[in-house]
Amino acid sequence: MEVDKHFTTVAGWVVRRLGEHAQFLSHGAHTRAELLENGPVKNVHYGDIHSCATVRLNPNTLAGLPDAKTRHLESLRDGDIVLADASEDTEGISKLVEIYGLGATRAVAGQHTIAVRFDKAVLVDGFKGYLQFCPPFSGHLRRLAAGTKVYATNRAHVASVEMKLPGVEEQAAIAAIFQDMDAEIATLEARRDKTRLLKQAMMQELLTGRTRLV
Repeated sequence: MEVDKHFTTVAGWVVRRLGEHAQFLSHGAHTRAELLENGPVKNVHYGDIHSCATVRLNPNTLAGLPDAKTRHLESLRDGDIVLADASEDTEGISKLVEIYGLGATRAVAGQHTIAVRFDKAVLVDGFKGYLQFCPPFSGHLRRLAAGTKVYATNRAHVASVEMKLPGVEEQAAIAAIFQDMDAEIATLEARRDKTRLLKQAMMQELLTGRTRLV
């Protein structure tokens, strides 16, 4: 029996060519200097991707643009991913964020980005942000990256990725575990920061003699 190479099952996972399940969205070319702190249409700049500490990004926190400058651009939706198309090192070439929490806010992909909308029957929301940690995805983009001082990737590179993916139910379960762990890490980091501030305050008290222990 002939089997399509893109749908070969291996241990319950299916090999997919991502470009067959992806829609690439338009992106803008506005510089940081053009963005407004309270611009109504939020703009995902490639710098926002590189500086994001998590795999998910809520554009409501970003600077934006007037609606008139973005009417020709497609709006992002929750679950879309946005990659930076350039990086100073190969490790950053697969850096991406998954968009969430838009609500009524309109957001667009900005300068030096690649915005992708995947078929939700193939990649579920919450899981897509972790693609950057999958060796077949990150390794493929890094191998194809071109440049000397700055490395670059493009839509064709993303579309040509072939990788094994679990079913959507397993993806959702995997994403839930990672998100719970991310939430726990955030709680621990907040506690650490609070303890550090308390230590600094105690040092000021004890080392200046304002508070005496004896």
